[in-house]
Amino acid sequence: MYDLAAMGAWIEFAVRWLHVITAIAWIGSSFYFIALDLGLHRDRNLASGADGEEWQVHGGGFYHIQKYLVAPERMPGDLVWFKWESYSTWLSGFALLALVYYLGAEFYLIDPNVMDLTVWQAVAISVASLALGWIVYNTLCKVFVNADQTVLMVALFAVLVAMSWGYTQVFTGRAALLHLGAFTATIMSANVFFIIIPNQKIVVADLVAGRKPDPIYGKIAKQRSTHNNYLTLPVIFLMLSNHYPLAFATEWNWVIASLIFLMGVTIRHFFNTMHARKGMPWWTWAATAVIFLVIMWLSTAPMFRAEVSDQAQGAAVRFVQAEGFEDVHDIVLGRCSMCHAAEPVWQGLHWPPKGVMLETEGQIAHHARAIYLQSGLSHAMPPANITWLEDDERAQIVAWYENAVR
Repeated sequence: MYDLAAMGAWIEFAVRWLHVITAIAWIGSSFYFIALDLGLHRDRNLASGADGEEWQVHGGGFYHIQKYLVAPERMPGDLVWFKWESYSTWLSGFALLALVYYLGAEFYLIDPNVMDLTVWQAVAISVASLALGWIVYNTLCKVFVNADQTVLMVALFAVLVAMSWGYTQVFTGRAALLHLGAFTATIMSANVFFIIIPNQKIVVADLVAGRKPDPIYGKIAKQRSTHNNYLTLPVIFLMLSNHYPLAFATEWNWVIASLIFLMGVTIRHFFNTMHARKGMPWWTWAATAVIFLVIMWLSTAPMFRAEVSDQAQGAAVRFVQAEGFEDVHDIVLGRCSMCHAAEPVWQGLHWPPKGVMLETEGQIAHHARAIYLQSGLSHAMPPANITWLEDDERAQIVAWYENAVR
């Protein structure tokens, strides 16, 4: 059994690594081409008939890049397609979603206190929501195809806010934010698979057949590519959020997730404006900082509490001697130590999660701050509140910790 468990952990690690690698490739190429397109010099009468050009230097060499607004006169024989980065990122991400959240649904996906679901019901809702996201988004793009694109972006933001709230009404906080990221990433990858690449193939087919391509296909593809550009940074945050309980394990997690999309817009607006040589809108960083401070406040980050400081990491003896430790000791032993033990008794666990053991007074005192953050201030632990940690017990943990650090 141990070997199987270890193999499963390494498979998950390998898929996660693959997902990160492919995501780097996709995001890197996406950001590069957006910056390239915005930075092209379009005020030059090029003999080639290209719409714009740019000279770049990298890796000890110079590159002369030209862009044709619709297509060149003749079809090149060595055309490179940028699509597998997107497809591989989505496929590896969905595989990771299945490995962690579907196979580990009782720990990470389902919280009976939120919605009492069976595993198959939770998985069905998860998969259906991803498909729904693309259908709703694609419909909005078609409805607002001739409208001001700002109106479309506002409509899309409203959908994302609704899904932020909706996911928190169904899944654990951890799964809710992760699913919002998957929801958005599905839209992005579907843009490539269903719109951008097919439209480009139509243009190529027209060139091969000797027809003049319709510029509408390139216009639509560029629209979807721009959307992907603004959605990328929020997706990265949401994918990383499962490592930060102060983001996902708070009652305002859906508001936090919504605000992240606004930060994605402000950050990308700065770089897009800069790459287009239209100045440096530094106000976007001030706006980003304000939004981030609001997020920190919503998460009830302990750094904003006067009684909590860096000195809270004092000697372990202070936590053992603090008022309320005996009660907290019993709470931790009863609610946490079945998993966080040298030999976990919880079925399916063969080692303590993240190597954290909470069996002795010293171990509990050593991990006091983590217990406070993840089981006191937030509801990150136990996962899905699987051991039914009560609100009054969480309050006792908070009171004990704050007594120790005063």
